Amino acid sequence: MGQKVHPYGFRLGFNKPWRSRWFSKGNYPELLKEDLELKEGLRAQLKSAGVSSIEVDRPGNKLRVTIRTSRPGIIIGRKGAEIEKLKLALAKKTKREVFIDIQEVHKPELDAQLVSESIALQLEKRVAFRRAMRKAVDSALRFGCKGIKVRVSGRLNGAEIARSEWYLQGQLPLHTLRADIDYGFTEAHTTYGVIGVKAWLYKGEILPNGKRTGYLDSEPRRNERPRGDRGDRRGPRPDRGPMGERGDRGPAPIQTTHQAEPAHAVQARPSEGRTGGPIMPPLMAPTQPAWKEPAKEQANPPAPEGAEKPEES
Repeated sequence: MGQKVHPYGFRLGFNKPWRSRWFSKGNYPELLKEDLELKEGLRAQLKSAGVSSIEVDRPGNKLRVTIRTSRPGIIIGRKGAEIEKLKLALAKKTKREVFIDIQEVHKPELDAQLVSESIALQLEKRVAFRRAMRKAVDSALRFGCKGIKVRVSGRLNGAEIARSEWYLQGQLPLHTLRADIDYGFTEAHTTYGVIGVKAWLYKGEILPNGKRTGYLDSEPRRNERPRGDRGDRRGPRPDRGPMGERGDRGPAPIQTTHQAEPAHAVQARPSEGRTGGPIMPPLMAPTQPAWKEPAKEQANPPAPEGAEKPEES
């Protein structure tokens, strides 16, 4: 069986930082419990603010909280009123001097946690799970990520038996340590039960010299090439204008070797709006087969020279 490794913990200390940065000798369990309760309470309180991650620093007896969010205005409030309330509440709860830093996420479509939260929110609103997954994948690829995988598990569409569905587009090198892979997980609480949503985003590679390769480079994708950019393989069509419009063209000319056709055998002119289908040549005049010619002579044989002609009455 394949054993799965958390993409963030696998790269911790290599190209991913710790989300709690402090050191303690004696009261480590109390500080760890305080961190977990602090993060859980902030996520529940700021559920509508699009919180991506919460980082905690403890310089001395102080507490510094860094919140990465896609909607900083909701947390800050009018003239900073909301953030002041939040700071006073945390200071009263932890009995420490609290500092709160707000960092804006400029591209929520490229943040795995926000992608999973958006899919979970749509599932709670009874949106079809395949449509929500496909929309998230297309948005991430349009914003320039090199690969994305989305997986939902649970009673999808209210089915009796739980199952998993996933989409994968682009590259996703989970075994490459230098790959910058963002991971997010959210639970959608629906009327049929809990549906788990996971998202992996591959944003390129972080090289040892600090350079990045991937979505920051403006490389056009193959499916975004305009339809008219086909090189010099096809020249201009004589029956179309410079911009590709159809001209006023009639039916194709009919090549035939007959000099004249009887009036009753000429095919009708095709309609002007006809664009497809074969054009039949003109019909030929019906001719009498050769084997019927002597049969006519036998049916009305010529009268002998000495015979009298019947009198006309």
